[in-house]
Amino acid sequence: MPAMKNTSFINVVILFLCISLIFSAAALQSAEPTPPEGFRALFNGKDLSGWHGLNPHSVDKLEGEKREAVLKQMRDDFPNHWRIDNGELLNIGTGPYATTDSEYGNIDLLIEYKTVPRADSGIYLRGLPQVQIWDINQPSLPSAPDRNPNRGSGGLFNNTPRTRGRDPLVVADKPFGEWNAFRIRQIGSRTWVWLNDKLVVDDVVMEDYQDHSEPIPAKGPIMLQTHGGEIRWRNLFVREIGADEAKKILSDADAKKK
Repeated sequence: MPAMKNTSFINVVILFLCISLIFSAAALQSAEPTPPEGFRALFNGKDLSGWHGLNPHSVDKLEGEKREAVLKQMRDDFPNHWRIDNGELLNIGTGPYATTDSEYGNIDLLIEYKTVPRADSGIYLRGLPQVQIWDINQPSLPSAPDRNPNRGSGGLFNNTPRTRGRDPLVVADKPFGEWNAFRIRQIGSRTWVWLNDKLVVDDVVMEDYQDHSEPIPAKGPIMLQTHGGEIRWRNLFVREIGADEAKKILSDADAKKK
C-alpha cells in the first residue's frame, strides 16, 4: 500500500510540473517586448495591433474610389500574409507591407530581423523607401551595376546611385540564422544607420523616392517591406526625438564636418 501512495504522489508532482511548464511557456509566449528606457514598442509580440497592410507603389497613381478600394483590399489582405510566430512578426515574402497606423517624424528606431537566402526587404521611413536589407551572398552583376547586395545591408537604396549612403560604409550583416539589429536615426531629411553596432550610413540626406528634388515629408508611417523570401522581425522600438534634441544632434553633426 505505501508503494501505491508513493506512486500516486509522484504522478501528482509530475502533473503539477507539467502544468507549471505549460503556463510558464504560455506566459513567455505572451510577454510583451520590453523597450529600452525612453522607447516604446511598435509591435506587442501578440497580434497585429497598430499595423495595417499597404504597398504604396500600388496606389501611387490611383485616385478617388479606385484608390480607396485598393487600400481597403490591402488592409483586408494583411493578416493573410503576416502572422505572429513565437512572439515574432513573420512574413514569407508576399502581400502588402506591414505599415504602422501612426506616423512619425524625427525618431530613433530599433529593429531586429532575421531573413533567408535570396530574400529582399527593407524599412521604409516616413512611408518612403528605404533602408535596404539584402542577401549579401548574391554577387554584383554587370547587367545591374547599381544593385550590389554583396556590399551589405543598411544603405539608402533608393537614393541616387553611386552617391554617398546609397551603399553602406561597411558590410555588417550576420550569417543566415542569426538576428541582425538596426538602429536608425531620422532627423529632418538626414539619416544615420547602425547595423549590428556598426555605423553603415553616416548623416546622409534621404531622397524623396518620387521626386529627388523635394525633401521627404515631415511625417509618415514606418513600413516593413518584404518580397522574395521569409523574414522575421522582433524588438521593434521607437523613440521620438524632440525639437531641442534634434537641433543639438544636427548642430553637433555639422560641427564634425568643419
